[in-house]
Amino acid sequence: MMGKNRIKRKLTITDDGSHTLFVPELNEHYHSTHGAIQESAHVFINNGLNFVIDELRKKNREDGCIKILEVGFGTGLNALLTCQKATEVKQTVSFTSVEKYPITIDEINKLNFAKKLGNGYDACFKKMHNAKWGDYEEITPNFRLKKLETDLLDFKPDDLFHLIYFDAFSPNVQPKLWTESVFKQMHNCLLPNGILVTYSAKGLVKQNLRSAGFSVKRLPGPPGKWQMLRAQTL
Repeated sequence: MMGKNRIKRKLTITDDGSHTLFVPELNEHYHSTHGAIQESAHVFINNGLNFVIDELRKKNREDGCIKILEVGFGTGLNALLTCQKATEVKQTVSFTSVEKYPITIDEINKLNFAKKLGNGYDACFKKMHNAKWGDYEEITPNFRLKKLETDLLDFKPDDLFHLIYFDAFSPNVQPKLWTESVFKQMHNCLLPNGILVTYSAKGLVKQNLRSAGFSVKRLPGPPGKWQMLRAQTL
């Protein structure tokens, strides 16, 4: 893939009024053009974090910290929505995110996610992007973040996770990240009964997840997309 300094990105508006970035060389957007915020909320919060919170509370373990691994920090939208949810429900979250090609400060300053969410999330968003790479930083009392500037294929976890947000560029653009081998790597990063959620519902992705040892369920997708996937360790 192209070197970090050669990536050109264009700010665009999606159908729910929130921004995304477009990479002309890849012909790929960072989020759904049907709505960046509503896609991330549907896939990663509603069908990922909320599901894990509910499962832990059924087991009377709601006071523990939920550990999340994100594949693709990107614009920071998933982290921001997770921070918002953690604050609202008073759930402690430890969030680790892997990103090979960080976006620039200029691009960050143009994104309107915090403005769209309201309630003073602008300070949280800036703190996330200003956080030092490689170390945990407390963003709010309920949310701490560690960003890792590395290739997913080189990622070595120092912990196990309850939940993975698998938000890499699409299988058509980054096929090497959607293989059985990578999903085995993700499986090994999860605690028993751990969850992986992704926006992609391609048959090959589902097959590779199952071959890697997951049970896989197709779920209704966000606006503009028929389905998404939620996978669980067996």
